[in-house]
Amino acid sequence: MTSLPAAARSGTSRALLVGGVLAAVVAALGVLALGLGAVRTPPADVLQVLLGRGDALTRQLVLELRAPRIVVALLAGAMFAASGTNLQGVFRNPLASPDIIGVGAGAGLAATVFLLAWPGAPAGGLPWAALAGAWLGFGLVLLLSRAGGGRAADGLHPVRLALVGVAVASALGAVQQLVLVRAPDGLGAALGFLSGTVYGADADRLQRLLPWALILLPAALLCSRVLDVLNLGPELATSLGLRVQPSRLLCLGIAVALAAAGVTGAGILGFVGLLAPHLARRLVGGQHARLLPVAALLGAALVLAADTLGRTLLPPIEVPAGIFTTLVGAPYFLYLLRRAP
Repeated sequence: MTSLPAAARSGTSRALLVGGVLAAVVAALGVLALGLGAVRTPPADVLQVLLGRGDALTRQLVLELRAPRIVVALLAGAMFAASGTNLQGVFRNPLASPDIIGVGAGAGLAATVFLLAWPGAPAGGLPWAALAGAWLGFGLVLLLSRAGGGRAADGLHPVRLALVGVAVASALGAVQQLVLVRAPDGLGAALGFLSGTVYGADADRLQRLLPWALILLPAALLCSRVLDVLNLGPELATSLGLRVQPSRLLCLGIAVALAAAGVTGAGILGFVGLLAPHLARRLVGGQHARLLPVAALLGAALVLAADTLGRTLLPPIEVPAGIFTTLVGAPYFLYLLRRAP
């Protein structure tokens, strides 16, 4: 029989191996994406630019036009995945994710209203508006789920939470559509939050998103031990000395903030926060210190691959990344819904 320390070391080694492979895949995808577009740049030329060489035109194309968009896609994907991981851990619910429980829809609605109502407002206010909307959407789902007899003390019933979340997200999406119809000025900037796209991401958007990512992603990782204890159940967690309700609120706050910031970077990207944690759990197990970094890498790779495919599949037309993530994630969500008790 394998001893517990040996099993832990084996799990850690596997997580490091999987993480290293995924990091290499993300790096390769990044180099490939830097070379793709209306003007193709060979990978060898991209590597020359990354090494500080290459001609001025190629450096401008790769570093100023494409690199910010790629980094925004990576950060947004990692943030959605980390948000979904924390939400599933807090609720002990495999169907919890930002877009399914109203967080993404609320953030998208608030961001749209902010862009249309205050077109000249500082861009730094956008994440705060999205954060307020994310809490509004999440609060509605939580309130309606509990009103129907959900197991509030032990996490909400998976199917009920998912169905209420889909209904609330649809309602908030309809309100967003109404806002767009009634206020056509600035329509182009707001439409990105409907379909989920990294189109137009520049250095300014990256600078707006980066501080949130640098703070919230490590904060989500710090919740790992708390989430592991919460998964034992509220009674056992309390007996181990954990203050359950404050700990839940802290991890929930980080998860909601991650999703809200991700929306400001790439719009509403469907099912990234659902799919990436599930795939990561299959690869490295359920311990959150291993799970969250792998989920973040998977989310980053998924969004970057979707964005790269979207801008190269039908040139010069760009297909929003959210369409591809939804095409992959929606069937998996239905599969999970059928398996849920």
